[in-house]
Amino acid sequence: MTTKGANHQDEDSTGYTNGKSNRAGRPSRVNALEARTRVRFRGCQWNDDPMTDSSPSPESGPESAAEDRPGRHAAAPSLSPAERRISARIGGIAESATLAVDAKAKALKAAGRPVIGFGAGEPDFPTPDYIVDAAVEACRDPRNHRYTPAGGLPELKQAIVEKTRRDSGYEVEAAQVLVTNGGKQAIYEAFATMLDPLDEVIVPAPYWTTYPESIRLAGGIPVEVLADETQDYKVTVDQLEAARTERTKVLLFNSPSNPTGAVYTRDEVEAIGRWALEHDLWVMTDEIYEHLVYDGLVTASMPVAVPELADRCVVVNGVAKTYAMTGWRVGWVIGPKDVVKAATNLQSHATSNVSNVAQRAALAAVAGDLSAVEEMKVAFDRRRRTIVSMLNEIDGVVCPEPKGAFYAYPSVKGLLGRTVDGVTPQTSAELAELILDKAEVAAVPGEAFGSPGYLRFSYALGDDDLVEGISRLQKLFA
Repeated sequence: MTTKGANHQDEDSTGYTNGKSNRAGRPSRVNALEARTRVRFRGCQWNDDPMTDSSPSPESGPESAAEDRPGRHAAAPSLSPAERRISARIGGIAESATLAVDAKAKALKAAGRPVIGFGAGEPDFPTPDYIVDAAVEACRDPRNHRYTPAGGLPELKQAIVEKTRRDSGYEVEAAQVLVTNGGKQAIYEAFATMLDPLDEVIVPAPYWTTYPESIRLAGGIPVEVLADETQDYKVTVDQLEAARTERTKVLLFNSPSNPTGAVYTRDEVEAIGRWALEHDLWVMTDEIYEHLVYDGLVTASMPVAVPELADRCVVVNGVAKTYAMTGWRVGWVIGPKDVVKAATNLQSHATSNVSNVAQRAALAAVAGDLSAVEEMKVAFDRRRRTIVSMLNEIDGVVCPEPKGAFYAYPSVKGLLGRTVDGVTPQTSAELAELILDKAEVAAVPGEAFGSPGYLRFSYALGDDDLVEGISRLQKLFA
């Protein structure tokens, strides 16, 4: 990869730069990253002390965040293979915070407590009947009782091609599609296919919790770039450029965004895509919330806005959010043929084909119309306006209006340090514990998304529960 303006540096036998500065004279991260990553990939014990984790401080800007978070694992005293029960690679994975909050809320509710959960990122609607009917029929068809191609049913791949053309105007072929066990597998396999150790991925923050973990598992280095509510949670080209180094390979892009609900306009998408194209970067764009955009905002798929980028662009999508199918676990990767072929090889050893019954249900979904999602969108839009209005009535809370997905992401910095019922939370994580304990309301703290001082509320729950839950918070902080 060539980088304009880069200083010429010596290389050692590994091919890694060993100069003292990189483009524009900024200190290079490569030496420290190389040392830590080489140790990590030899299976050395990880550092599990939270006080030595490399998370940026809330005051850190994009540049310092990039410098401060090369990876979670630092060298520790070596242990023999017999003593190492869990590998450093797997032992360093953080639990999914969103699933953890949802599981805790459900457990408390099962124990009889009237907990209202805003943690889960899934529609509260049932999967449409015609999709369920297709699955029932598939169960009875012996064809679906056998192995099928690891990369997906041919008819589903073709339907995804046609759905992509219909919904985003992106023209692809079936050979560019890989059907996966949900969006998470799509993301991991895409990064595993694209990244080598020490490759950097620019990750706009706040980010979905799975992104940095998938990057680290693939051997890459997530470099966070923070955009707060004063920017509508959208990063700028200048911020991205400040984070780019000679090791940068991929830009992660997510619009509409989880956790913020931010949506980039078509012009913003194009500007970022042009920047990536100029610097020979790859882009992985997560479009799982593509149909949940409000207020008539016009956006675009990255490879449509910048067609020249298509050969370096990987699109991740799925049926979970659009068709209320989170539990069916069907997603997909769209990308250049060589990338998709390599990712398919990986999947052939990891899981083989996605459940045939789930694939048949997904086929019915993507081949059908969008009437079901339009009905859900009306409800989400109503709830969006309600939750933003009610949160902004709480002194100390600032909640921008999200333009997409089904999340509100308010700043709660004004509540930190305030004593409530004998408890004084100093972090948003402590605040989330407080509201669960005192108000029996479950939300996910911003620490999970790389931005302490915030809470994520999913408004994909019933209207009555939403109003009751936020009313409890209003009373708690009155």
